[in-house]
Amino acid sequence: MNIDIKEIMEKVVNQIKDDPAMLAKFKKDPVSVVEKLVGIDLPDDQLEKVADLVKAKIDVDKVGDVLEGLGGLFGKK
Repeated sequence: MNIDIKEIMEKVVNQIKDDPAMLAKFKKDPVSVVEKLVGIDLPDDQLEKVADLVKAKIDVDKVGDVLEGLGGLFGKK
C-alpha cells in the first residue's frame, strides 16, 4: 500500500489549523494527534515523521527541507 505522506501531512495541518483545541493537543502530544487524525494504522516511527512534517509546516513552513531528508519513506522516491 502506497501512502502519500504529503497528502497526509496537508490533511493533518488543515485540521489542526482550523481547531485551536486540536492545535493545543498537538503541541503537547503530536504523535497521538497525528495517529487520531490520520485514521490509518502506521508504525510509530512513521507517525513521528509525519508529526515532524506537520510541526515544520505549522511553525516555519519548512516542509520542503524536511521532505528532502525523508527520501523513500512510504515507498516513494
